[in-house]
Amino acid sequence: MLFTHDNAPTVRMTAAPARTRLDGVDMARGLAVLGMFVAHIGPAVINPTAGGAADFLAMLGNGHASILFATLAGVSLALLTGGDRLHQGLALRRDRVRIGVRAVILFVLGMAMTELGVPMMVILSFYALYFLLALPFLRVRPAVLLVVAAVWAVVGPVASFFLRTAISGETAGGALAFTDLTSLSTAGAGIQRLLLDGAYPVLTWMPFVLVGLAVGRLDLRSTAVRLRLLVSGVVLAVVGAGGSWLALNVFGGMRALQPVLEALRPIAEQMGKDPLDVLQMTGFGTAPTTTPAFLLINAPHSGTSFEIAASTGAALAVLAVCLFAGDHLGKLFAPLSAVGALALTVYVAQGVALKILMDSAGEALMAQPWLPLLGFALVSLVFCALWRPFLGRGPLERVMHWTSTKTSNALVRA
Repeated sequence: MLFTHDNAPTVRMTAAPARTRLDGVDMARGLAVLGMFVAHIGPAVINPTAGGAADFLAMLGNGHASILFATLAGVSLALLTGGDRLHQGLALRRDRVRIGVRAVILFVLGMAMTELGVPMMVILSFYALYFLLALPFLRVRPAVLLVVAAVWAVVGPVASFFLRTAISGETAGGALAFTDLTSLSTAGAGIQRLLLDGAYPVLTWMPFVLVGLAVGRLDLRSTAVRLRLLVSGVVLAVVGAGGSWLALNVFGGMRALQPVLEALRPIAEQMGKDPLDVLQMTGFGTAPTTTPAFLLINAPHSGTSFEIAASTGAALAVLAVCLFAGDHLGKLFAPLSAVGALALTVYVAQGVALKILMDSAGEALMAQPWLPLLGFALVSLVFCALWRPFLGRGPLERVMHWTSTKTSNALVRA
């Protein structure tokens, strides 16, 4: 359920007919998977001096892909619990158990991948906490969810900045591994990483899930709703990116960042880039605490209010476009939708494959920086396109569905 949704509950409390799966949601999730590939093994990652198309692709994928995932996770939570027809009574209680069980599985799976040392910032353990924290919001109306998300998007980054300023031993980036649980001190640092200063900290990432939950409570089959999503997404993206530009270039943010930019200038010149571009490439989940001016940037993994607004807007616009495309071009984009439906399996598989590839041929990839991305994308599209029509859910999706459903049926009885 992290990456996919089930539209039909185990027990239905109303006589409403079952709805078909929304291909557009799967399509958007498939785009997020490909965006993750760009962020993890794209040509700009393999060779940071590649420039040109590699940099443009990195700009599209870095940060935006993971935020699209988080937003769609909220949408999936809503769809799992009835969408715009919220489940009630026994069905909703079983939904809560299913979400809790899936959160536990994701938490353990995320720690396992981090322990393995996959060369990427693993998001699964963070997702598990997002889901648990979303449980009290399942019955909240969309308008209220959006207000809570907006307030959280403004207050969260500021609170994070001052909390991290006051706390020594900040652990920027990273996730949680099994070895973090071997002592109280490492466990405390691991919890701090999940909540405050890791790669996808709860304090600044919950707005994405809450917005997705609100969106999933709407009638996503409605053309009017989709148009509102598209327009709202574009406006929000412009407000986030434009607000950051104004704060930096009109209201003095660049002056405050000048010492940092000057320190980065030698590295920027070697890479043939502007110091601000280099600064925006160095995010690890949170804004540095050296100056409050860092809260004014809109950069991948910076955790600022401007990034939250701009990337949430982009996610909503992508979802709206995919919902339209899913209705009219579903067969053409079926392989992409299949990747989205098997996203958890693909995510874990690419992490393990990436670990093997980087350990065995990391230096050799410098000569062919586009090859890994193209290979990962092609294999995923072909595999999922062949698997889904004949076998349905992916291997890990089957485990998630079976375990959570059996547990909820056993624990919550009529």
